[in-house]
Amino acid sequence: MSRLADLINELCPDGVEYKPLGEVAELKRGSGMPKKMFMDAGIPAIHYGHIYTKYGIYTKVASAYVDKANSQKLTLVYPGDLVVANTSENLEDVGKAVTWLGESVAVTGGHATVVRSSVMNTVFLSYYFRTEEFSRKKQRYSRGTKVIELSAVNLAKILIPIPPLEVQCEIVRILDQFTTLEAELEARRAQYKYYRDRLLSFPEKK
Repeated sequence: MSRLADLINELCPDGVEYKPLGEVAELKRGSGMPKKMFMDAGIPAIHYGHIYTKYGIYTKVASAYVDKANSQKLTLVYPGDLVVANTSENLEDVGKAVTWLGESVAVTGGHATVVRSSVMNTVFLSYYFRTEEFSRKKQRYSRGTKVIELSAVNLAKILIPIPPLEVQCEIVRILDQFTTLEAELEARRAQYKYYRDRLLSFPEKK
């Protein structure tokens, strides 16, 4: 934390500027990609629904694949790109994102927007998109009742913090450490529950 404080004092002592996402990133809306396209192997495919059911902040492995022919109809996702879910059945999930860190180019389809930036760390953005601050902002730009949509056009309008890249990277490093600790704690909780139930389960005397 001390390194982060030092970086902030050095690089942005007067605070951090906020800008619309569309001013610091290129946004491209996907289209197509029904689930019937999915295969067990092929080109990695990031489905919008998987963003809030199968992925965390970033991923190196896709939960679905499509063949080469179908991939040519879809929107490309390069390593380092952010993929944002544009629709959901609730406000909590709409606007969630995952950064693609796989070794090859992936694809995405409808109800998702690819965000690409040369001045933003997209893992930093992915973390930010899950904050209470972003949640309040996205509510103002989301539309619908049964199906909630945060369009690419409206997503581009949302003000986001633009700290220096070094600060972004240090924040990501710190949050990644906490994420690892959280995963370890969750594994220990599961292990504890398993052994608790096993150790306190006895055969009934006949």
